[in-house]
Amino acid sequence: MRVNVVSDVHGSVDALARAGDGADALFCLGDLVLYLDYADSSQGIFANLFGAENTARFVELRTAGHFAEARAWASGLWDDAVVREGRDRHSLMESQIREQYAQLFAAMPTPAYLTYGNVDVPSFWRDYLRPGHTVLDGEVVDVDGMRVGFVGGGLISPMNTPYEIDEETFATKVSALGEVDILCAHIPPALPELTYDVVARRFEFGSRAILDHVRETQPRLVLFGHVHQPLAARARIGRTECVNVGHFRAGGQPFSITW
Repeated sequence: MRVNVVSDVHGSVDALARAGDGADALFCLGDLVLYLDYADSSQGIFANLFGAENTARFVELRTAGHFAEARAWASGLWDDAVVREGRDRHSLMESQIREQYAQLFAAMPTPAYLTYGNVDVPSFWRDYLRPGHTVLDGEVVDVDGMRVGFVGGGLISPMNTPYEIDEETFATKVSALGEVDILCAHIPPALPELTYDVVARRFEFGSRAILDHVRETQPRLVLFGHVHQPLAARARIGRTECVNVGHFRAGGQPFSITW
């Protein structure tokens, strides 16, 4: 059995269409939507609505950690867009997200097992899933004799992304998995070397619940994404190997596992 694994797709439709090549199944660990491209200010929802120059300024503020200032500044851009387009902010954002989802789910190979990333909007997914797409969040599936658990979303952070949940709710989903062979999540266990982004120069939010669960149950693998440029892409917790499967938008190549 060979499975290709991707995370942080962020709008990469063409690469996603090829992500299942040579594999029996695809695991997708979330963040399908591209809201903001830190490397290319002309790409993403923010750029579509406000232009590359404004996007570059927004990225500058967030990269510097000035999240409140960034939100306040962007609020003015939104006010202008609402007047210009004659539609409210929610409607403008929803249409942009849905346009991306329609393209991404049409391109996604089958069979695919998916969970949500922190920038995803779970309530929209059901409108675009195709036969062969299985969404799991706090649930376990048998894949060719291997118990695979999935936990989606991120923890509440200053980034204020769409699918952030409190630690207690996240921990409840992790606990519901029980013992698994492979644990798939969008965010990593809360180890410093796995959560620190060397380019953004900050710690992303990792899960203490996943870390505790791994220490207690020792699955074979923990697979995740979220941290685009991690200090370490791999770490061991006891006999469990923890692997960041990579920033798929940047690399365009899935991580492969076999059993």
